Amino acid sequence: MSEDAAAVEESDPETDAAADEPTDDDSETIEALPADELVDRIIDSDETLTEPATELRSRIEALENEVAEKNNEIDELTEKLSRARADFKNYKKRTKQQQEEMKARATEELVERLTDVRDNLVRALDQDDDADIRPGVESTLESFDRALEDENVAFISPAAGDEVDPERHEVMQRVDSDQPAGTIVDIYQEGYEMADKVLQPARVTVSTDE
Repeated sequence: MSEDAAAVEESDPETDAAADEPTDDDSETIEALPADELVDRIIDSDETLTEPATELRSRIEALENEVAEKNNEIDELTEKLSRARADFKNYKKRTKQQQEEMKARATEELVERLTDVRDNLVRALDQDDDADIRPGVESTLESFDRALEDENVAFISPAAGDEVDPERHEVMQRVDSDQPAGTIVDIYQEGYEMADKVLQPARVTVSTDE
């Protein structure tokens, strides 16, 4: 018997079968293959799988195209979001700057009106000691009141007999009076309010409860 024949006779069927089975390295290599090449290998290994493998190829291509489109949409949306954030940030910056400028201009206008009032008071005081300065002071007061009204400042001037409003009136004294008990008798000092906010309550005297 020749050496080659002896080698064939000594061959182990189980060993040969194990050699034909794919190893872990083969599996890793297959998994690393592109889908298109993997489909080609399937068709080459078994022609009966040509039709399903071809359908699989088409499905894979469709999915890849869909993924590519979605990725493009994500990129576009991400870019739009970045632009929107930048635009909003710039808008907030511009709005804040405009508000500061408007506030500064409003303050300047108010100061200009108040300086006019002060100038009128100075002129009134510069008159001779025997001069009647009351008309000038009254005119100045009217100018000052107009300046306050232009700033939406309203006077709190309750009338005698009005009910006391704790939020708008400060009771300075309780006195005997013909007015109903607990109502306002007289105004000690006017109050001020602006934009529905009390800046200073009116100071009043109130009729006693006795």
